[in-house]
Amino acid sequence: MKLRREIREETGIKNLVGLIEDLFYFEFSDPNLNQEYVYGVEVSATEKVLLDGKEHSEYRWCRIQEAEQLLHWKENKEALEKLNKILVNYVRP
Repeated sequence: MKLRREIREETGIKNLVGLIEDLFYFEFSDPNLNQEYVYGVEVSATEKVLLDGKEHSEYRWCRIQEAEQLLHWKENKEALEKLNKILVNYVRP
């Protein structure tokens, strides 16, 4: 699956516990940029993260309130809000 490959390439995460597809997407106001799709993934607490330095400079695990404060772009905040609503009602099978 292309999404799993992309996650592995950009984060080094190989084992996904869960995946929320089609969470959110938005279009950039810049006509040279395309849509950006947002997904949610669940990983084990022991999973190692190895970022692709060309794509990302840092990451951190944090609570939703801290994540909201760290995000700059409106679209990213909207995506996080949608994910949080899903997770609040999520019951693991």
